[in-house]
Amino acid sequence: MDRIVYTAMSGAARTLEHQAALANNMANANTPGFRAQLAAYRAVPVTDPVSLPTRVSTVAATPGSDFTPAAVIDTGRALDMAVAGAGWFAVQTPEGEAYTRAGGLQVGVDGLLRSPQGLPVLSADNQPIEVPAQASLTFASDGSITAVGAGDPPADIQLLGRLKLVNPPAGQLARGDDGLFRLAQAGQPAAPLPADPAVRIVSGALEDSNVSPIDAMVGMIDNSRRFDMQMQAIRQADENAQRANAILSVSA
Repeated sequence: MDRIVYTAMSGAARTLEHQAALANNMANANTPGFRAQLAAYRAVPVTDPVSLPTRVSTVAATPGSDFTPAAVIDTGRALDMAVAGAGWFAVQTPEGEAYTRAGGLQVGVDGLLRSPQGLPVLSADNQPIEVPAQASLTFASDGSITAVGAGDPPADIQLLGRLKLVNPPAGQLARGDDGLFRLAQAGQPAAPLPADPAVRIVSGALEDSNVSPIDAMVGMIDNSRRFDMQMQAIRQADENAQRANAILSVSA
């Protein structure tokens, strides 16, 4: 069979991989704190002994994420937080510390402050934050958390701690399968980052996704057309092979 079939098949497979990344971005266009996944193609020479030097294959790569801040939307909900500028919330996962921009916090049935995914939110001393039952919480711009118990006078305010806010270089972060970011480190989990006192938050607000639905849709349409071109190349190669077989059978 003509090698063009394998070349076109490789391109079609990579197009589907790229389409999956764009579809994931589109699906999270309204997910608070979501960071768009970057996807790109790159050409890789085919280095087998029989191929011409001009023959290349295609590889789809996801070099990272778009860390551009998104718009902050006021919600008025006391447990909604948005990071102002650069920075991340720290949460505890079974695999160690991870980072997110999603600030729709909640209080679990166990009294711990948790992320939208149900993970414990960490304090500046790397511990989960316990919330008194029925308490009303207030968050300062530096992440400090104060609480007033149900039925208590405002003077009986309690300091519960301070949210752990970190600001690692964007190039050191890698997205996990759970959508959370961690320090890119092979092997053992990376050590927890220190809290950055310069990071600030806005309470009663959420950061929107930084995905552009228009750009994602245009990319998906472009990929669809590219996939059709690859399929057309495969069909053309098959028709050429059938014609060649017909000529040989007549000659025989």
